[in-house]
Amino acid sequence: MKTRFRKKILSLQLVSIILLALDLATSGAEAAEKLVGIYSARVMSQSMPWIAQEAGLFRKNNLDFHLVYIASSGMVTAAMLGGDAEISLIGGVGIVRAYAQGATDLVFIGSAKNVLTQSILAGTEIKRPEDLKGKKIGVTRIGGNTHYFSIQALRRFGLNPDRDITFIQTGGEFETLAALTKGLIHAATMTAPADAKAIAQGFHYVVYGPDLRIPYAATAFVTRRSLIARRPQVVGQFMRAMAEAAKVLYTDREFTYRVLGKQLQVDDRKVLDAAYNEEIKALEPRLMIKAEALQAILDEVSQLDPRAKKVKPQELVDSRYLDEMEKGGFFDQLWGSKK
Repeated sequence: MKTRFRKKILSLQLVSIILLALDLATSGAEAAEKLVGIYSARVMSQSMPWIAQEAGLFRKNNLDFHLVYIASSGMVTAAMLGGDAEISLIGGVGIVRAYAQGATDLVFIGSAKNVLTQSILAGTEIKRPEDLKGKKIGVTRIGGNTHYFSIQALRRFGLNPDRDITFIQTGGEFETLAALTKGLIHAATMTAPADAKAIAQGFHYVVYGPDLRIPYAATAFVTRRSLIARRPQVVGQFMRAMAEAAKVLYTDREFTYRVLGKQLQVDDRKVLDAAYNEEIKALEPRLMIKAEALQAILDEVSQLDPRAKKVKPQELVDSRYLDEMEKGGFFDQLWGSKK
């Protein structure tokens, strides 16, 4: 009798413990901070949110993070200013342009890449950069990273991009590759892994961008100053998740390949190897944003908007989260002495 009674007591206690655990889990889920983020290109340098999602890093940092793809820099900027998103991972030109026009609530809080790594690829009929004169080059967006890289690279080879080249806007990296494959354009400006996929299909580099090391805030984290004022801790949680995702990106190649394969529909190991080996050298393990990368954009924007000449790179940046992770030892704990 006593044994049965004890079993009942133990069963009730076990049920209570399970219910309490479920209640705590539910409470934790309800307490997770909601954030909406935007990414602007399906490329490896913008893979950190994908990695964080797959690795459970948003959940670890108590975030309910929703990621949306918008390829247009202008639309991303409008969404940020309209309050439809709190965070974006984007090339810096649209943000700098908006800031110069008076949208000073926008602010850079970190960067994944401070140089351009695009390349210009073509078929066998185009062998040298000079052969691009009079040709059509595909870029994702006029005014975007691929367009800016093309302009800067072509100038270095004595071409006048305004006079000598016709740029065709495709809407995305893999859309550019499709246009090249179908013969709708003569050459294409792409980055990893689309360029590696083009090489696998028989195209070749006419201009290999990583060797040029053109400064540019190519992939940056952006938010609003007003959001930092209202929810400083939440933005910090996001940046810690990104720092942890960067560590995974650098140190767990197989996991990264699974994420890239899922998101980009690329499963060719040679393509992934080529893309990873090329791009990883240009990424920022500690998410540092460099003044020269922003100055390069200011110089370009100022050619059309003189107001940009009055803007200093440091005005565009709030480095508090990077500083906290650096001074507080988070980065050292994460990386040790590796990076």
